[in-house]
Amino acid sequence: MSEITQTPRLLWQPSVQQIQASRLDHYQTWLEKTFAVPKGEYEALWRWSVDHLDDFWLSIWQYFDVQADGTVQPVLGDRAMPGAQWFPNTSLNYAEHVFRRATDQRPALISRREETGVEEVSWAQLTRDVGALAASLRRLGIGKGDRVVSYMPNRPETVTAFLACASIGAVWSSCAPDMGVRVVTDRFQQIEPKLIFVIDSYSYNGKQHDRAALVSELLESLPTVKQVVHVPGPMADREGGVSWPGRISWADMVAQPAPLQFERVPFSHPLWIVYSSGTTGLPKAIVHSHGGIILTHHKTMALQHDLREGDRLLFLGGTGWIVWNLQVGGLLVGATVILYDGNPAWPDNPSLWRFIDDYGVTLFGCGAAYLINCMKDNLQPNTFARLAALRSINATGSPLPTDAFEWAYANIKSDLWLASISGGTDIASGFVACAPTLPVYSGEIQCRELGVAAYAFNEQGEPVVDEVGELVITQPMPSMPVYFWNDPGNTRYLDSYFDVFPGKWRHGDWIRFTPRGTSIIYGRSDSTINRFGIRMGTAEIYRVVEAVPEVRDSLVVDLEYLGRPSFMPLFVVLHDGETLTDELSARIAEQIRTKASPRHVPNKIYQVSDIPRTLTGKKMEVPVRRLLLGSPAEKVAHPDAMANPQSMGFFIELAKTLNTE
Repeated sequence: MSEITQTPRLLWQPSVQQIQASRLDHYQTWLEKTFAVPKGEYEALWRWSVDHLDDFWLSIWQYFDVQADGTVQPVLGDRAMPGAQWFPNTSLNYAEHVFRRATDQRPALISRREETGVEEVSWAQLTRDVGALAASLRRLGIGKGDRVVSYMPNRPETVTAFLACASIGAVWSSCAPDMGVRVVTDRFQQIEPKLIFVIDSYSYNGKQHDRAALVSELLESLPTVKQVVHVPGPMADREGGVSWPGRISWADMVAQPAPLQFERVPFSHPLWIVYSSGTTGLPKAIVHSHGGIILTHHKTMALQHDLREGDRLLFLGGTGWIVWNLQVGGLLVGATVILYDGNPAWPDNPSLWRFIDDYGVTLFGCGAAYLINCMKDNLQPNTFARLAALRSINATGSPLPTDAFEWAYANIKSDLWLASISGGTDIASGFVACAPTLPVYSGEIQCRELGVAAYAFNEQGEPVVDEVGELVITQPMPSMPVYFWNDPGNTRYLDSYFDVFPGKWRHGDWIRFTPRGTSIIYGRSDSTINRFGIRMGTAEIYRVVEAVPEVRDSLVVDLEYLGRPSFMPLFVVLHDGETLTDELSARIAEQIRTKASPRHVPNKIYQVSDIPRTLTGKKMEVPVRRLLLGSPAEKVAHPDAMANPQSMGFFIELAKTLNTE
């Protein structure tokens, strides 16, 4: 695989004052006094954290004063992956750690919805509602280990419902209301829920979307559901109302005040179940634990992202994406969580940036695709918003290209900590991410997260530096899945991560670690382009292609046919008014030849109207590749698991042509 050899540009360097004020610096000072770990550079701290894994996670427990019954020893019982046993002699509760941050000095939540505007939820109100709802759930027979699911948007009731479930030891699982019935059924049927929270409608892009009929269809497919808690949406007053078996109104569920109580559960007790994309089959039902998330989100939010009491966190994403779970974790460290429900470009592109300015957002998180779209729309937030409170932007979901880094510093603000992070639903956090004491280099991820033994492995299973290899985690993490739901013998779990390097987690990304400890993600290893014996990550090609001014989006696949020459098509979405001429095709090919690799010039370039993406915005390279190699369309991707199922039409027709030649 090719490598990027040029020295990246330094874009941001924290000042001495910023470093000394960071929570990471404070932790290192405490660590030196408590664990006799010399205070030094981040890389040395990371090395200690993985070489002394038990001591590191014990330090996180002690530094953040985790509240639990039992004894903290041993920190790590069985160390084997999968199935490592963390703090096996302790019991604790996630919601308890959220509400110890309650204060009357700032709101717990700020909600922005298209149809109602902005409202604040105080800690007192959140405490009251969670206590009342938890008591109602108990009266309905919901208790420890029962699954409770949600078909709700990003609004305060959803956070309230999650915290109420966590407080009593019930297991939470969520899908966003823009997800279709089949994709929701594929997820919820696996875990046999007893109760569901639903909304009848929601607003997006200035339009109201009725979900009452879909909820009825969904309930028919979930026979284990006995109660339906109805949260009214913008169309709740429709003629005839709604009628679902077992329906209870949200107002009734929170009407009777009750003291907030916490059921302490074993460290490994399920907190929530999240899901893989499910684009090519039944999604994996991934179980994370109370204890694993408490420890990991304290570490990630406070030490890696420098989030603290008084900060305001806004992460753009729906309730079906793991970033929703991560943003709720901001409450653990005393931040106010801002729930932005709706289209960030409604009523116009500057709207979200004005909101960030008006409401003093200090940390803004989003998919990398959002920043790339702002760049391609030539948006200049610094021309209409001061963004004085904004310290940091996190970008995730896909690699953030160099030109997007450069755009952000030129058009958002120059004193900005821009953090590209990479992790996943699988671990509810990051493998490689950010640290407030480190510089930002264009196109690079700052560091490995503390306690994450992440390496690039070559084909011989050896760690390499400054070479592209498989992202491999060699030691357990508390937020790794406890198990997959309904996976006897951990069969799917083992096949998902441990089938290549036994006993070591292979994540499926190509990555290069530099001698400075920074890293670059080159795309998914299962969609690697292998041309004439030379491997290249698709992200390398996208960086070049999408830097061409006329190109808005792109997708590339390598088709290796049996008994026929390989064929590598490139698909491009152009800006409005642009057409793929011979001259533009030649220019794109020349850019790939000179800036990526002459071996990776596509055989043909096609103009398409849209690139197929998952519900979380990831390009569907593998499903498109399988389709073009001859797999039936219904076998490669579920339409309900896609953000834009209509985009597959072009590829279905192309597959017919390619497979009859």
